[in-house]
Amino acid sequence: MLRAKDSDKPILKEIDQVRQRIAEFSDKVRTGEIKGFTGKKLDTVVAIGIGGSYLGPEFVFEALKHSTMGREPAKGRQLKFLANVDPIDFERATDGIDVESTLFIIVSKTFTTAETMLNARQAREFIRKYYLSKEMDADAAVSAHMCAVSTNLAATKAFGINDENVFGFWDWVGGRFSVSSAVGVLPLSLQYGYPVVEEFLDGMMSVDMHFNYSDVSSNAPMMLGLIGFYNTYIVGLNSRALLPYCQALLRFPAHIQQLDMESNGKTVTLEGQRLAEHAGPIIFGEPGTNGQHSFYQLMH
Repeated sequence: MLRAKDSDKPILKEIDQVRQRIAEFSDKVRTGEIKGFTGKKLDTVVAIGIGGSYLGPEFVFEALKHSTMGREPAKGRQLKFLANVDPIDFERATDGIDVESTLFIIVSKTFTTAETMLNARQAREFIRKYYLSKEMDADAAVSAHMCAVSTNLAATKAFGINDENVFGFWDWVGGRFSVSSAVGVLPLSLQYGYPVVEEFLDGMMSVDMHFNYSDVSSNAPMMLGLIGFYNTYIVGLNSRALLPYCQALLRFPAHIQQLDMESNGKTVTLEGQRLAEHAGPIIFGEPGTNGQHSFYQLMH
């Protein structure tokens, strides 16, 4: 539903409204119609989240960074991700940025995720300290430099974020599957423009259609699933390596690790019965050429 173009389900209207709001907002930020507190163009974005709130978006960001469709639209812009609560990660994300031209995105469905909110509060204080040092209205500055992806409008408002800068998604969107929701669409649209992200969504939709309507023998996702089941449960292999040789896919293993292992990392069924076997293999990997000079020798 997050990438569907046509459906009789009422939820699609809500999804489309969020997509259109993101398209308009990202375009206004990119053209400079929406500015920072002192009137500077917001050309830097720091997306704050953890787990699915950053692994999927970061994977797509890296995949598009040096592609023909991503390089030109992103010229003059930068997108950074902040997930770790280690203070060093905050320093890495904010090192060298100009506060006056930076927009922070807080990604948390409930706006209560402990790690994300710790970093969000630190980012808010970062903005406040900067503007207080210039004897300017720090609270007003916060609202000019922060937006959110969340369903908790009361919490975002109390945090200092204006309602028009909050983009929602739904309870049925699991974090690890959220890259095609506002979680991924907002930061990626700010970096590459909404038309590029729309192409990405259309690509996802084409695979959805392939999965839904192809025969099993020619159904790529289903065959991959069956091969994974065979290797894990029939052959008894307890690990799987993802080794992309394209450097643009360097975050692909981390994204798939979460999609697969967080989903399957369970010891009981939906009915509460303990599973007789492991729910899935351990997934690891990194770009292929690098792996040749680390773990390939032992693996082979």
